[in-house]
Amino acid sequence: MSPIEIGTASVIAIIVMIYLGVYIPIALGVVSFVSIWLMRDNFDLAMNLLKIAVADSAMEYTFATVPLFSFMGLVVSKAGLGTDIYSVMSTGFRRVKGGIGMATVGANAAFAAVTGSSIASASVFSKVAVPEMLAYDYKPRFAVGVVAGSSVLGMIIPPSAMLIIYSFVAEQSVGDMFLAGVVPGLLLALAYIAAIWAMGRFAPSFVGGRPADDYEPMPWREIASKTLPMLLLIFTVIGGIYLGWLTAVEAGAAGSLLGLVIAMLRRSMSWRGLWETLIETGHITAAILFLITAASIYSRMLGLAGLPNELADLLAGSSFGFAQIMVFYIVLMLFLGTILDTSSIILIVVPLFLPLIEPMGLSLVWFGIITVIGAEIGLLTPPLGISCFVIKATLNDDRISLKDVFMGALPFAGVMLFVLILLICFPQLSLAILN
Repeated sequence: MSPIEIGTASVIAIIVMIYLGVYIPIALGVVSFVSIWLMRDNFDLAMNLLKIAVADSAMEYTFATVPLFSFMGLVVSKAGLGTDIYSVMSTGFRRVKGGIGMATVGANAAFAAVTGSSIASASVFSKVAVPEMLAYDYKPRFAVGVVAGSSVLGMIIPPSAMLIIYSFVAEQSVGDMFLAGVVPGLLLALAYIAAIWAMGRFAPSFVGGRPADDYEPMPWREIASKTLPMLLLIFTVIGGIYLGWLTAVEAGAAGSLLGLVIAMLRRSMSWRGLWETLIETGHITAAILFLITAASIYSRMLGLAGLPNELADLLAGSSFGFAQIMVFYIVLMLFLGTILDTSSIILIVVPLFLPLIEPMGLSLVWFGIITVIGAEIGLLTPPLGISCFVIKATLNDDRISLKDVFMGALPFAGVMLFVLILLICFPQLSLAILN
């Protein structure tokens, strides 16, 4: 077999293995290692490239963002800031049709800015928002759909783990990726709120709900006490990076320290809780390091096979322009999103397309935002919509089936696709803060 044939077979094998349940780094690493060995008939070369991949991943300074932001997100979640910000948002939207849904979106956006995790958002707001919406007679499908849709904000609003993974794969600045995610994340949140308003106006039977006449407004003093810690964290992390006061690593350290201080002042974390948080941070960090190492050896395998250049020549020979390439890329992302998780898609697809995108003069930072949002749509689509499965498992309510969660999330997947097209047509939206 030629290197091209081996490389193509390797990509297909990796996708099949991941779909069958093989751990992502194992699939990437083992198949890539064996492919290099077969292509060059040299076991020592494959072993040396594996050593280089491990060293490049472990010794990268910016990798320190992973444990720091993971720790910050876990601490903030345990401190109860997600519940606090939700209760505040409910005060502002309560009397609007679909208002509790809008409050859930707003709270998810704020919560995402200090956790960076869709799974954490789905878990927290399934317990907080869904029971409250059901109590006010909102339709179950709408209730779980709002939580599922808004939970993906955690993967685009910084500090997002997916943006960090992309920055390593594409060799881009983590700080630039974080800043580029702010406007698209806010735009997506606003689009969700507008969609909920439209659903309440034109499809009231899907939304349901009744006026919250029994709700008492929250005092301003309580609002301040519940929002200031979150705002302080957001300003420290995002503001510190934007103003140039902090690098991404320093912002992660400052945010972690501040989150720990907030948790201790609230007495929401014991010494045992701190130890468990540190252990969980270690697990997350090790898993992501393993992913990045596997992605590094995979990229080297693709380079040896010449597959990215072959793909570029194929598309160039077909006279595809920018629009056609973007359509092809997004359709591929949407298809893979139905069978793979977001990190798998980024690790497999991005190394293939980078050699094609770079010569076109397109911003790789912008391309990263497009990639993450495109892959994130898969969190809401069957059969592998992870956010939907998390919501169903967290609720443990026989009245709400997995089908209800997927059907409720469908309109929000459509909104994501609309925003994705908007960001492709207007790249300056992603790069506004950087310029």
